[in-house]
Amino acid sequence: MAAPILETARLRLRPMVVADAPEVARLAGRREIADTMISIPHPFSEAQARDWIARQLSPEEPPPHLIFAISRRQDPGLVGAVALRDINYEHGQAELGFWIAVDLWGRGFAAEAAGAVVHHAFTALGLNRVCAHHMVRNPASGRVLAKIGMQREGVLRQRVRKWGVYEDVVMLAVLREDWRDRSTPAAGLV
Repeated sequence: MAAPILETARLRLRPMVVADAPEVARLAGRREIADTMISIPHPFSEAQARDWIARQLSPEEPPPHLIFAISRRQDPGLVGAVALRDINYEHGQAELGFWIAVDLWGRGFAAEAAGAVVHHAFTALGLNRVCAHHMVRNPASGRVLAKIGMQREGVLRQRVRKWGVYEDVVMLAVLREDWRDRSTPAAGLV
């Protein structure tokens, strides 16, 4: 089962496919993105991008990961990716991750896409909790997560190692009951 197609006011989220590898390598391979993504190296070759995408595409039912390619509704070109990883249906939880092309930072695309995926997690998948992590030195990701209703749960000291340096990581989460009680609709879903 692949990720479904989700649409928001400005974005289209579709299943990521191996054919996206050249664009994923070009966009996600930028040092600015790779710097705070633990699963993306720098440089990031097309072959590595293919392998990364293939690892996310699981034949398991239900799938443990859903990975979406993000594009603008009027332009099919890739602008980023958003994913639910480690989906645990028994315990009703998953982890959210995302990246947006550097040239498109600051336009609200990350929050719009992430909000749509959280909406999908709670409404279509029936999950109860979605968490996310960001490195302490990447507060912009923290702002995106807060914007979609996530609450800070704590700091995991030296939780990950990126390029030989141990990094502190902030953990955030949103529960279905908190999300449902929010007064604003989820990311302009259409």
